[in-house]
Amino acid sequence: MRSMTREQLLAAEIFSYSFANYADHLGIGHLRFENHMPDTARSLERAEKEGWSDERLAKAMEVEVSEVPKWRKRYRDAVEVVDASSPAEAFRRAVRQLLASELHRHQIGDAELENAVQQVCYRAADLSYLLDHRKEKLSDYSDELRREAEAESDDQS
Repeated sequence: MRSMTREQLLAAEIFSYSFANYADHLGIGHLRFENHMPDTARSLERAEKEGWSDERLAKAMEVEVSEVPKWRKRYRDAVEVVDASSPAEAFRRAVRQLLASELHRHQIGDAELENAVQQVCYRAADLSYLLDHRKEKLSDYSDELRREAEAESDDQS
């Protein structure tokens, strides 16, 4: 499995790719994954650190000014996951972001959201137990775990 840089991890999060899927696109000369998406992550990070205006960031990214707040949120969410103190915390944060995004229209409260995050994390711990019992790794199932999501993504195209 190919190791990714922080910028590539940020790019995967910003552009909603799984880390494994993103890594699969590296090393084969795919400019979007090798250069363009990490460049976007670097621009967003620089803009955040240097306090760029929306207009300056829009120009650097070649997007409409009205799109900049969404890009800033994507970046901040990505940093929250990528810079987490542990893989478990990164997972928990990513799950919380996903559920909050998916369930916002249902007006669930913070307590319900946190309960859902906790239940998903318990399920991840259960998966870890099953894998340990079989002396297998989660990466052995990466393709299988992504298959359903990729099929749904293809159906929506």
